[in-house]
Formats: sequence, structure tokens, C-alpha cells
Amino acid sequence: MKPVVSLLKTSSYEISSLMGSLEAVLAPLGGMASIVKAGDRVLLKPNLLTGSRPTKECTTRPELVYCVAKLVKDAGGKPFLGDSPAFGSVKGIAKANGLLPLAEELGLPIIEFHGKRYATEGEGELQHLRLSKEAMDADVVINLPKVKSHMQLTLTLGVKNLFGCVPGKMKAWWHMEAGKDVDRFAQMLIETARAINPELTILDGIVGHEGNGPSTGEPRDLGVLAASRDVFALDRVMVEVLGVRAQDVPTVAAAIRSGLCSDLEEIEIIGDPVARLQCPDWKLPETMMAIDFGMPRVIRSTFKHLYIKFIKEPLSIYARI
Repeated sequence: MKPVVSLLKTSSYEISSLMGSLEAVLAPLGGMASIVKAGDRVLLKPNLLTGSRPTKECTTRPELVYCVAKLVKDAGGKPFLGDSPAFGSVKGIAKANGLLPLAEELGLPIIEFHGKRYATEGEGELQHLRLSKEAMDADVVINLPKVKSHMQLTLTLGVKNLFGCVPGKMKAWWHMEAGKDVDRFAQMLIETARAINPELTILDGIVGHEGNGPSTGEPRDLGVLAASRDVFALDRVMVEVLGVRAQDVPTVAAAIRSGLCSDLEEIEIIGDPVARLQCPDWKLPETMMAIDFGMPRVIRSTFKHLYIKFIKEPLSIYARI
């Protein structure tokens, strides 16, 4: 059977309106009740890149996380939120992005990821990857990426968001190990996504982040909500919406080489047609950066992460007591 990608044109993050939009975009997939069963432990994996630029729309909107968590609870599931940000703690970044009040209202636990080594379908060094135990042990994983341009990978969509399931500073080490071979790095992301195997991906493209992403670009009204049980098919459709060649996005190109997605004719697109949603002038990065992190950058990154997580965030909490 063809993978199904559901597309919806919408413009509002207002809770009641967004809830209706989510129900509409999930309906062609059978609704949340077809994915989440009573008692399922459901990981919600948003993009929580940074807590320093909440107005730049470079993280998944808290309203979307809230509505998805509510739909999971209504289906009888037990949602929890997790991520492994590059800097600081997931709770600190969730707080900075306005997630805590909504999480507290729903009783939504926010957890840190811990790593364990798992076998994958990859070859060579990619036959085993260190991944989040919490993601691998969840009954259901719901992937909640943000549409963003990316200075290293052109675009970051559903597949790249699952790199957040690589715990702690392993992400920086992967950047260093990848060297300047972007295809090798992209294949690692493909194997990570295959191993995590999210049951559902809901993409936040109502307002995207264009230009010099993943964090230093600018917000852009895009008006797209997309959902699929196949993260590779969803990414393939979204490059068409953004007017970007599939081969120019390393993760999509790697998925095509791996036989995980191909032409649009092999994907069933339901809802609003791609032509209605297309953005003719989506801004890609002005300059592209190399994938590799040299050893000095990895060391600086590690110390920055430890400083934010164990000194800066605790001090900010202490100052408010």
C-alpha cells in the first residue's frame, strides 16, 4: 500500500481552532484512536532546539504539543514529553518556550533522555547506534518536528527531528565523526529514524523558520499542518511544498537511495493539494556550513552544555526563590 500523507491549510495556533485542525489532518489516518490504545506510553518528541529564541519560531509550538497530548489522553494513552537538546536541560528549554504551564495543566511529564546501544538496519558502523532508551521503550512515538531551513542540511523536517533521540553530547560527536561527508551523516539520520520508527509524525508548518536556520533565521507564515505514519514520505512531500529539489536535501536524498521514498506518485496525498500549499519563495540559508565539528568545537560545546544545565539553569531558579 502507498504511504499516506495528510495535508491541511491552516493558520491558527489558538487551542480550539488547532484542535479542530489536528482532528481534520489525522482523520485520513484513522484518527488518534487508531494509533494510540488505552494504556500506551506515548513519547511526544518535539523540536526543543533552544530556549533563547522563542519568538523566532525555531521550536515546535507549545500549543501543538498541548493539543496532541490531549488527543493522546482522550484516546486512553499516557503521554510524556522528551528530547535531548544540544544545550541545557529539556525542562529548562521547555520552560523558556512556554511549555511548562500547558504541561502542568495536563500532568504531562517532561523527561531527559538516556542512551543505550541498539542494533539497526544499517551497514558498517551504522549497524549499532546509541539511542534514547525512553524512545525505544515507548509503546508509541509521536514525532513533532518544526519546518525549518538548515545551514548544514538545507531543511530540517521529520527525519532530522529524530536526531534529538540521540542522547546528550553524542550528537556533537556524530558531527565530528561525520567529517565533511554530508551523505554519511544523512545516512546516520536515516538509520536513526528507522530505528526509532515513529508511529506518527505531525509537522508544525503553520509558522516555519526560514533563512539561516535552524535557529538564526526568521519566522515565516506557511500555513501547513501535515501528518503521516511514514516520516520519510512526509519529508518527501514537504520538499515539494517548499519548492526545494529532493536531491538538495541530504536526508531526503538518503531516504530515496535507501528505497524508503521516491516519486510523489508512490505516495497518497490526502487533503489540501500540494499546489494549494506551495510556497514559491521559501528562503533557504544564505550560506551553507560543513557538517563536521572539530575537536575544539566539540569540547566547547560540551562545556557550554554542562554550564547551562548545571550552573545557569539552577541559578536562574534560585534567583526566583
